Amino acid sequence: MKYTLAEDARPHAKLLLAATVISIVLWFIPYAEYLVYPFRLFVTLIHESGHALVAFLTGGSVQSLTIAADGSGLVYSSSSSLLGQIFTSSAGYVGTMVFGVFLLYLIRKNISPNKILFGSGVFILVISLVFGLLSPIFNFLSLQVGFGSVAFTLVVALALTAALFALAKFANERTARWVTGFLAVQCLLNAISDLKTVFFINAPMVGADMQNDASNMANATGIPAFFWVIIWIAISLGLLFVGFRMYTAVRSTSHDDTVFGESL
Repeated sequence: MKYTLAEDARPHAKLLLAATVISIVLWFIPYAEYLVYPFRLFVTLIHESGHALVAFLTGGSVQSLTIAADGSGLVYSSSSSLLGQIFTSSAGYVGTMVFGVFLLYLIRKNISPNKILFGSGVFILVISLVFGLLSPIFNFLSLQVGFGSVAFTLVVALALTAALFALAKFANERTARWVTGFLAVQCLLNAISDLKTVFFINAPMVGADMQNDASNMANATGIPAFFWVIIWIAISLGLLFVGFRMYTAVRSTSHDDTVFGESL
């Protein structure tokens, strides 16, 4: 059995390849991180949103969601159960991958890229207002982050929202599609890159004593952090595979229009 790239997927595949190559090349260019800095903050917000949303949906509470100028982020939350804590801690990296794959899915389904950018802006705005502003206000007496962190998060969220809304309204379809594809690739590549960093931080005989999602899982379950990183990497690679297959697969005229469609 062989995999066939759909004819109508070729422009999408070229877009994805170009965005991926540009993203990787920028990693090796001095000071190029400043060019993708807004995208890095966007990915961080998506990552932390995953933690906050899953904590809320599993019956927990969210005290605050903040991001920092160095591109890191932090969510203070409490879970109602061990299972909820496991899901919440896993939702950062996995949630970022899911978001990236979802963007690829929308592009492949020929959803207007301007609408995708607008929807992404709405998502960032709502999440930031609910967990970045209202949650800290409601938990003011027990807040564990400073006012500066809350203010920086809101300024970044509003700036990203304004940029996404402006692109949605004024960018032509080609530009909007490219930006959407680049956002998807940034989510996917940054999630994998961050997992690689966490992998080495928590590797046996090499690991450092640093707080991260994996160490939080280890504290909650008693299972080594390294194990959880391996699980997240496996899930992320699986999502990456599904996303790319879905993005480029042949869309059959029959009812068998699955992600894993094969050409005999």
